[in-house]
Amino acid sequence: MSRLFMFEKPLGMRDTLPELYEKKHRVRSLMEKAIKQWGYSFIETPTLEYYETVGAASAILDQQLFKLLDREGHTLVLRPDMTAPIARLAASKLLIEDFPLRIAYAANVFRAQQREGGRPAEFEQIGIECINDETVSSDGEVISLMISSLKQAGLLDFQISIGHIAFVQELFLQILGTEERANALRKFLYEKNYVGYKEHVNALPLSSIDKQRLLDFLDLRGGEEVIGKALDIVENERGKEAILQLKELWDVVNDYGEQDQVRFDFTLVSHMSYYSGVLFEVYAGNVGFPIGNGGRYGLLEKFGKMASATGFAVRVDRLLEALGGTELSVPVHCIFFSQERRKEAFELAKEMHEQGMRTVLQDINGVKKLDAYSKNFENTTYLLGKEPANE
Repeated sequence: MSRLFMFEKPLGMRDTLPELYEKKHRVRSLMEKAIKQWGYSFIETPTLEYYETVGAASAILDQQLFKLLDREGHTLVLRPDMTAPIARLAASKLLIEDFPLRIAYAANVFRAQQREGGRPAEFEQIGIECINDETVSSDGEVISLMISSLKQAGLLDFQISIGHIAFVQELFLQILGTEERANALRKFLYEKNYVGYKEHVNALPLSSIDKQRLLDFLDLRGGEEVIGKALDIVENERGKEAILQLKELWDVVNDYGEQDQVRFDFTLVSHMSYYSGVLFEVYAGNVGFPIGNGGRYGLLEKFGKMASATGFAVRVDRLLEALGGTELSVPVHCIFFSQERRKEAFELAKEMHEQGMRTVLQDINGVKKLDAYSKNFENTTYLLGKEPANE
């Protein structure tokens, strides 16, 4: 390879320098603590999975998968998300008994980018899956736990938008008649292109009443008061059932005392094809993309288990962006020592380590610019020259 690319990295890949690593570790630890308190157990899955199983089950576009061949010629993928690997693991090993299962993870996922555009091809997610519990209470638990873990990480300014995929599907099919037409209109919602949505609706060969219903649909955002408006728009039973599930979900979140953090957005859709019910996104501060998302899905059926699940995933990089300048660093102490007082320095450092203090040991002869180097530390101790004689 040309020396021109000696310091370059593959498209979308990033180095994590010490300060950012410390912030990521701190946020991850705080969220993990909150998640464990709710009884979720952390697991790990392989970075590499078979394309025919996890790769095909994932809702990530095929062109975004990193693929490679093993020695036997099988196509492998770098895991593009964590939901599909956990579904594989749950179906094969964990769902032995017909009990609810609470699983958590913190892992990197990989999605190939065609161009840079500031989009990482590798990023860390932390999240949970509540498996084999079909109740709305479990949807409320997942949302409330996400709120709790984000607050634990230090994030206060955020909002969760909640929708239901069945409501959008039923409304569009009811008015437009075909899945193809419904998908074309749903694409505008996914892209948040509401101007394009309105233009597309106005150009459709529909009655003025149906066009108005599709336009009024865009206003279904807010609190509990939009439930009645949604019921007025949709006519079939499955669509109404979706709205009633959201009404029950509102009551569950309200019982958790977290209603101030949530709002309804009936226009919410996802590119993840396995979502089957409630879905949600979380937005924070001035971050232009969701910092996390989740919802109910039926992915385990692809692995032979008839079990429903719900969960959330938070993008750690976007969460850090939302936290901004929040101070997460831990002060570090440095002990500078000379050869004569090396043992004394080691003993002092051991005491400080036992007290939980971050302490660096530095031979004074190994530093060329002492004044400049010492500014990197919160506190310094100098043990130089001969050790004083005991009196």
